[in-house]
Amino acid sequence: MTLGIRSKLFLLSLGLVLVSTALTFAVARSGIEKRAVAGVEYDLRIRAALATEQAAELVPTRPSVAEWQQLAKHLGEAARARVTIIGRDGVVLGESSLPAARVATMENHALRPEVRDALSRGVGVRRRHSSTLEHDLLYVALPIRVDNETFGVMRLALHLTTVRETIEDFQHALTIGVLLALGLALLMSSVAAVVASRAARILTDAARRMASGNLAVQVPDLGKDEFGELGHALDQLAHSLSTTLDALRSERDRIHGIVSRMREGVLLLDEDGRVALVNPALREMLLLTDDTVGKRLLEIIRHADLKRLLDQVIELHQEQSQEIDVGGLLPRRLLVRAAPLGGSGGVFAVFFDVTEMRRLESVRRDFVANVSHELRTPVTAIRSAAETVRDAARNDPEALPGFVDIIARNAERLGNLVDDLLELSRIESRELRLVFEPLDIGALVLQVVSLFRERAKRKGLHLEIDVPEGIPPVQADRRAMENVLTNLVDNAVKYSGSGSVVRVRAVEEGTGVRVFVEDTGPGIDAVHLPRIFERFYRVDTGRSRELGGTGLGLSIVKHLVESMGGDVSVESTVGEGTRFHFLLSTKSTPPAARSRPNAAEVVPPTGASSRS
Repeated sequence: MTLGIRSKLFLLSLGLVLVSTALTFAVARSGIEKRAVAGVEYDLRIRAALATEQAAELVPTRPSVAEWQQLAKHLGEAARARVTIIGRDGVVLGESSLPAARVATMENHALRPEVRDALSRGVGVRRRHSSTLEHDLLYVALPIRVDNETFGVMRLALHLTTVRETIEDFQHALTIGVLLALGLALLMSSVAAVVASRAARILTDAARRMASGNLAVQVPDLGKDEFGELGHALDQLAHSLSTTLDALRSERDRIHGIVSRMREGVLLLDEDGRVALVNPALREMLLLTDDTVGKRLLEIIRHADLKRLLDQVIELHQEQSQEIDVGGLLPRRLLVRAAPLGGSGGVFAVFFDVTEMRRLESVRRDFVANVSHELRTPVTAIRSAAETVRDAARNDPEALPGFVDIIARNAERLGNLVDDLLELSRIESRELRLVFEPLDIGALVLQVVSLFRERAKRKGLHLEIDVPEGIPPVQADRRAMENVLTNLVDNAVKYSGSGSVVRVRAVEEGTGVRVFVEDTGPGIDAVHLPRIFERFYRVDTGRSRELGGTGLGLSIVKHLVESMGGDVSVESTVGEGTRFHFLLSTKSTPPAARSRPNAAEVVPPTGASSRS
């Protein structure tokens, strides 16, 4: 917080008043307190001497403790002070401020400084806080002598209220003086500030209005002194700034309008390699914050390829272009074209987002390659079988049924492949409408497993179901669940040999249910597990095609489970078996499914999926 001239003068006056007052009070308080305490001590010594004489007259009568206490009470009232009669051994014989019952319990006073001084020097004076009465007291102790023998000590104590009241009166008077001095200081500082700051306030106000954008302000004539010269300089500065700002504002608005509306990202580096301009499109592409201007490139974009490209532009003074991959929360592929700015020494770069273009190109290439590869085998088999049927119709009619069976089997395989491709296309394009409802997982597993009983019996497999009673229903789409279970059980039955066990079980896990489809078949090598849910990926290509698999079943399983807000995983050991498992929520609606836009129903399972 800044202070004006008036505030500074007032604070200076206030500080001087307070410092002088504090010093005066410190010096005066010490003197006043000493004089007041000395007067109280003198008065207390006289009282103590009178009390000692009365106590000495009572000693020869050998008074009892009660008599000593009575004497202490009497002397305390007469002296208007606290009276304590102490024996030579330090035992308290009487105490005027306490009842008799508490006197017997008082601690020994032999070690009290005033008592020791009275016995050794003839008088003891101390000022301290009394732990018995919880007050600041002044103690005066005199010895009680009888026939030149010391019997004990007479100690009188007096509250220092008089001293405190005197000091409080002094403080009150001093406070009034300080307030008067502060008022006078305020008045004087105000007058001085008005005289000294008039010209400064005028110039400050003019400069403030110029800084806020009002360059038409005129500073009044302040004379020929330094303030006048400063006012004239401010007028010239305002005129020059007005002309320059008009030109710059027009140019800035034109450039800003162009750059901010570009869909391409724009980056401008100055001659020092610092960021001079970043448009909104580039901030969105690279997830940059708004405080990028003025920073080094590597402070906002840690990308070695981009840094190398811009360095080449600076070194070669030639335009350069390159595609770079940007990771992070939003991975992108960007085409960067950068060029030097000539005389300014900076670099201008434009970023084109080609992520979707490259992804579509890759998807198209992969899809064409995979589908062509998958279609080639059944088409070739059908063509060869058709040619053979044509020849066998004339030469070997008995071989016709076998070749017709080949044609039918491969045609069915083509149909399954087309169905799976259509279903996967609907799922991946988010045209899948899921109807969530509570599903009894036990009944659903029993329904799906019953479809494979006959096939399992023919292969010599054992099908087992282990779903505990009372397991909560899952929130899922019935047809999607049937499709998932059918694909997984079909894979287990298809790839397990005779004598193997295929088990479907479910366990409750947190707020969901995890479903397992396990088999004791040949298992899958660990090298294949990371890619097993990819489209058209097969562990054993020859055997998968022989069994009629399309290579899309597990990809469909993965997409359906994720569409229902779950996750699917696989574990396998070669020679021991494979375990697929997925987790579904038992809550009303899985979070992932709530926000998923869908437009078409899930089709029934094809029953022709294969282990990818």
